[in-house]
Parts: sequence; structure tokens; C-alpha cells
Amino acid sequence: MRDLTIGNLAKQSGVSAETLRYYERRGLITPSQRTASGYRLYQTDASQRLRFIRRAQALGFSLDEISELLSLSDDPNQSAAAVKQLTRTKIQDIDLRIRDLERMKQGLAALETHCPGHGSTRDCPILGALNRDDD
Repeated sequence: MRDLTIGNLAKQSGVSAETLRYYERRGLITPSQRTASGYRLYQTDASQRLRFIRRAQALGFSLDEISELLSLSDDPNQSAAAVKQLTRTKIQDIDLRIRDLERMKQGLAALETHCPGHGSTRDCPILGALNRDDD
């Protein structure tokens, strides 16, 4: 198995070398070794780990949560209940964000209906609402 340089791993996985360095600082990925001149070398299975990270990010997991998932994944003797609980917590977090986004959307829609869309900004009801004192 031939080790990959950071540049080759970055190219192969579709992330930048700086992202790999950041993941390394966060403890998500570790080079298998460093050359005498300090170059990072990664085993070929590092690309699978990066796919895992990217898939988890696409599902909304934070890097801290991904670190926990990787730790669980790295130890096959861990309980799947921990993975399920992390997923349940993430779903609850997403539900809260959806409710917040819906509330924001409704507020913006209400403001938008009051705006004629012409005239000067001095008479704009949207800007007026944003500038209003709530005292």
C-alpha cells in the first residue's frame, strides 16, 4: 500500500490541502507518517475517512459530532445506540432550525406584502420595519 502526499490525497478526495491540515488539527484525520523533510503522508484508506467526513457534513453534522461518529466507527465494539442518539439529537436540531427558518420566512413575507416595490427607499415599509425602535 503506497502512502499519499497531502496534495495527492486532496486531489483524490476533492478537498483542499488546507482543509486536510484543518482536519488534522481537529483530530479527524492523521498522517501515517512524515518524511524527513516534513511532508505529510497518508495511507490510502484516508480517502475513505474523508468521504465519511464529507457525507456526515452533508447531513448537517458538525465537526465535533463527526469526531464522535468517527470515534464510534473506529471501535466496532461500541454500541450502535450511541450513533442512533447522535442522529436523533441532530434531527431535533434540524427541526428547531426549520421552525426558526419558517418563522423568518413568515416575517419576511409579511413585510414583503406591505412593500409596493416602487418609490424611494425613504417610504419603504421593509426598511421602516427594520429601522423601527421597539421601545
